[in-house]
Amino acid sequence: MRWLDLFCCAGGAAMGIIKSGHQVTGIDIEPQPEYPGEFIQKNVFDLDPIWIKENFEAIWASPICQRFTWGTRRDRDEKFENQIPATRELLKQTGLPYIIENVPAAPLRRDVFLCGEMFGLRVLRHRIFEMHEFKSKQPVHPKHKRKIDLIHSYYSQVAGHGGDSYSFKLSDWQKDMGITHITDVEHLVEAIPPAYSKYLTSNLFSGKLMTL
Repeated sequence: MRWLDLFCCAGGAAMGIIKSGHQVTGIDIEPQPEYPGEFIQKNVFDLDPIWIKENFEAIWASPICQRFTWGTRRDRDEKFENQIPATRELLKQTGLPYIIENVPAAPLRRDVFLCGEMFGLRVLRHRIFEMHEFKSKQPVHPKHKRKIDLIHSYYSQVAGHGGDSYSFKLSDWQKDMGITHITDVEHLVEAIPPAYSKYLTSNLFSGKLMTL
C-alpha cells in the first residue's frame, strides 16, 4: 500500500511501515534528512485532500503530543497547539483509511494501546491509536519490570531530560527503541518504536478492514 506519513519527523513510524512491505511518503514542516522514505517538506494543513486521495491509499498521522504529555504539563495549554481536531478533519476529507497516533492522555478514540514491553523492547513508550476503517487485535500488556536500584529504571526513558533511565547513551536508546537510522537525539525522543507501526500495518488488505 502507498502510505502518507503526516508529521513524520525522522520516521520512527515510517521505518515500521517500510518493514511491513509498504511504500511511505513523509510530510513535515521541518527538514528531515534522516527520513527513511520519500520526503516532502510542507505544512500538513496546507495539503489538498484531493491530492492525498489521488496519490495514497492510507494515512498515518502523528500530530504533536506535547500538549497532552506529562513532562510538558507546565503552561502546555499556552505553549502547544491541539492539532488533533484539525488533523482528523483533514483525514476525513480524504475519504481514506487512517491511523492517528498520540500519547495516552490525548483526545483520541483508544482503539489500540501499545507499549514497548509488548514487543520485547527496553522502553515503555505508551501510545494510543485511533483507527478509521482499520481493525487490529489488542496485544496483552505485560507487567512492567521493577527498577534496577533505587535510582535507575530498568527502561530507557528516551526523553529530553532522560528521567531515571538506566542509560543516557545514544546507542542504548537506539537499541532499546529498535531504531538505527535516527542519530539526532532530539528526533529520537520524538519517535515511536518502528515495532508499533510494523504491527499495525502488517496484514493489510487494500479497501478492506485490517485483520490481525
